Amino acid sequence: MSPETPSPQTVRFGSNAGQPLTRRDGVAKVTGRATYAADNHPDGILHAVAAVSRIARGRVTFMDVEAAKAHPGVVDVLTPSNRLTLSHDPNEKMPPFGFRVEVLQDDTVRYVNQPIALVVAETLEAAVEGAALLNPKYDAEPARTTLGNGVRFDPPAVGVGAPPRTAYGDVEAGLAAASKVVEFDCDTPAQYHNAMEPHAVVAEWDGDRLMLDMPNQALAMSCASYAAYFGIPAANVTIRSPFLGGGFGSKAIINGPQILAIMAARMLKRPVKLALPRAQMYGPVGHRGRTWQKLRLGMDDAGHLTALHHRTIAATSSFDDFLEPAANASLPLYASPAILAEHQGVRLDTGTPGPMRAPGEASGSAALEVAMDEAAEACGMDPLAFRLANYAETEPGSGKPFSSKALRDCYEQGAERFGWSSRPLAPRQMRDEDGFLVGWGMGTAVFPCPQFPAAGRATLRADGTALVETAGADMGQGAWTALAQVAAEALGLDPEKVELHSGVSTLPDGGVAGGSAHTASAGLALHNAGAEVIRELSELATADAASPLFGAGNIGVVARAGRLHRRDDESRSESYADILARAGKRELVGNAKAARDPADAAAHAMYSHGAVFAEVKVDPDLGQIRTTRLVGAFAAGRIINPRLARSQYFGGMIWGISFALLEEAITDERTGRIMNADLAEYHVPVNADVPRLDAILVPEEDAFVNPLGIKGVGEIGVTGTVGAIANAVWHATGVRPRRFPVRIEDVIGGL
Repeated sequence: MSPETPSPQTVRFGSNAGQPLTRRDGVAKVTGRATYAADNHPDGILHAVAAVSRIARGRVTFMDVEAAKAHPGVVDVLTPSNRLTLSHDPNEKMPPFGFRVEVLQDDTVRYVNQPIALVVAETLEAAVEGAALLNPKYDAEPARTTLGNGVRFDPPAVGVGAPPRTAYGDVEAGLAAASKVVEFDCDTPAQYHNAMEPHAVVAEWDGDRLMLDMPNQALAMSCASYAAYFGIPAANVTIRSPFLGGGFGSKAIINGPQILAIMAARMLKRPVKLALPRAQMYGPVGHRGRTWQKLRLGMDDAGHLTALHHRTIAATSSFDDFLEPAANASLPLYASPAILAEHQGVRLDTGTPGPMRAPGEASGSAALEVAMDEAAEACGMDPLAFRLANYAETEPGSGKPFSSKALRDCYEQGAERFGWSSRPLAPRQMRDEDGFLVGWGMGTAVFPCPQFPAAGRATLRADGTALVETAGADMGQGAWTALAQVAAEALGLDPEKVELHSGVSTLPDGGVAGGSAHTASAGLALHNAGAEVIRELSELATADAASPLFGAGNIGVVARAGRLHRRDDESRSESYADILARAGKRELVGNAKAARDPADAAAHAMYSHGAVFAEVKVDPDLGQIRTTRLVGAFAAGRIINPRLARSQYFGGMIWGISFALLEEAITDERTGRIMNADLAEYHVPVNADVPRLDAILVPEEDAFVNPLGIKGVGEIGVTGTVGAIANAVWHATGVRPRRFPVRIEDVIGGL
C-alpha cells in the first residue's frame, strides 16, 4: 500500500479521564443561574393545579366546577367530561416500560392524591383557590391498604420485565440436607423519592409541535411516549431538561399530571405550567413499594450454604403491576447449589410503585444481608468469614464467569480501614466512654451493570477546541463533567477545551439516565464519536505530503493535548489546528452510536461489588440508635472521576442510613391517606444524622462490560449499607431487626 493511500488508523489516546475534576455545573447552581423546568415562563403562560382525591377507592360523584370557574383568574377546569381524548389509551401501558396513567379518563378513584380535575388559571394563586372551590363529593369504598387486606396475584414479571420466579437446583433437598437452617423474615415500607425538585412541566404548543421544559431522565424515550399520547410524530416533541434537582428513577417515567398539563396547553392554545406541591408527589409519580420478605438458608457443618430461598410479597396498585423485585437480590451474590427467588403481588389502593434508587436490590439486599448475619451467628462464624466461605467465583446458578469481580479486595480493604479484626463475635460486648452500646456490622454491596443504546456527536473546531453533544441528563451526579472527560480523552484534548451540550432531546439520543448506566451509555457514544473525529483527522494528516505525519498511516498516531504524534516517533507531530487549516476545513464532525456487545453480555455476568462496614451506638436507656461511622469499599470498573464517584458512594451510603433508620411513608389504614407527606414528617437524613463517611475506590479492570471498562456507582452504595447498619444494631443490642426502618420500640425490649 502506498503512503498516499491511508489505511485504517490505529489511534491511541491520552488519559483525561481519571482526574478528580470539580463539577462543571457547580458555579451555576450555587449562584442561582441554573435554570430548572419551573423557572421557565414563556409569554402568556397559564398556571395549572391538580385537584386530587382525598379517598383511596370509589367514585367522584360531584365537583362544583361552576364555582371554580367563577373565581377571578380561573380560565378552565378539566374534568372527565371535557378533557381531550388521547391517541394512546391511558389504561394501556406505554412501551418500552411506561405505566398506566390517570388522566381523567373516568370518575373512578384508585388512590389518594389521584388527579380528579385540573384547574388552569392566570396565576398560581387563582389556580390553587379554584381547586379548593371544587369541593368534591365521593362514593367511597373500603380502602385496601395493607399486605393482609389487598388482593393477591401471581405477577407475569417483576421490576422492568424480570421473571417473577428463578430457580437453580433443589432448594427443599438442600434445606433437608443442611445441618443448620435459619429462617428470617422482615418488612420494608413504602418509600418515596422526595427529590428536592418536584415534578414539573412547562408545556407550549406551536401547531402540532410541542415544547416541554421538564426534569427528565430519558429524553428520547419520553418524546416518543408523549408523541404517542397526542398523536404527533416523535420528531415534533422537544424536551429541554438541562438541570434536574434529583431523579432517583421517578423522572424517567411518564406520569398523569404532566400529561394533563400538556393536554391543557393544547386545549387552551397557551403555555401551561404545572409544578406538583410536595404532598402531591406521594401518589401519581411512583415510589418504592412495600414488601414482606422471608429467607430460608441451609448450611453444612463447615458453614457453606446448601440452599437459599428468598420469597417476596410486594405491593402494587389496583390498576398496574410494577413489583419491587426484591427476591432477585439473592441471585447473583453467594455460592449455593440451590437458589430459589420468587415473588407474589398484592394489589392495594395506592399509586403505582416504580423504579426507585436500586429498585429491588435495595430492599432485597437489606433482608438478605441480615439473614446472612443470622446464618453466620448460627454457624458460630464471624460475618465476614461466613461471607468469604460462601464467596461465588462464578455467577450462582448460571455458572457464567464474572466480567470482573474485585469483591475480595473490597472485603479486605474495607475491613482493614474499619478495624474489623478487633470486633468481638458476641453482641453487647462494646460500650463507649458515655456508656452507649456500640455495635459493628457489615453488608455486601452488589448492583448489575446495564448499558443502554446511545448516540453522540463530536465536532473538532479549527481553533483546536471541540463541541460534544448528547441528549443526556445531569441529576446532580456530575454527568456533565464525567461525560466531558470521556469525550476529551477520546479527542486527545484537555477537558477545559471541550464544550458539552446536553439536556435537550434534539441532540443525539443519550439513552436513559438510570440503572447507574448513564456514563457507560452516553460516555461510550461520545468516546466513539471522538474517535471517529480523530480517525478523520489522522487520515487528513497522513495523506498530506506537507504534514510531518505524512505516510504514517500504517504506523498509527497518538492523539494528545491537541496534537497528533507518530506512534513510532513522537517528536514528529502536528497540532489539530494546523492540520485543519492546511486542509481548508473549519471543523470535523463525528457521529457515533454505542451499545453493549451481545456476545459479551451473553457470556459474562456483569456487576459492581462492594463491602460496607457500619458502627452504631445505642442508648441503653432510651433505645435511640445513631450511626456513627461507615466505611465502604467499592469496585466498579474504571472510575472516570474519583471525586464524583466518591460523592455518589457517599450519597448511596447516606440513602442506606435513611432506609435503615428513618424512612417510611405512614398510611392511615382506614382512609389510605399518607400521613407524613412532607419533609417535616417523612424523615430523611440531615447533616446531624450523617456520621464519618469513608469510601474506598478499589481498582478494577473490566475488558467485557464495555470498551471503556466503565460500570456504575450511583446505586451500589445503598445495597450494602442497609444491612450493615441493621447488623450493627444486633451487635450492639443482641436484638435482630426484622423490619425497616429499625425503631426504638424494636430494640428497647431487649435492652
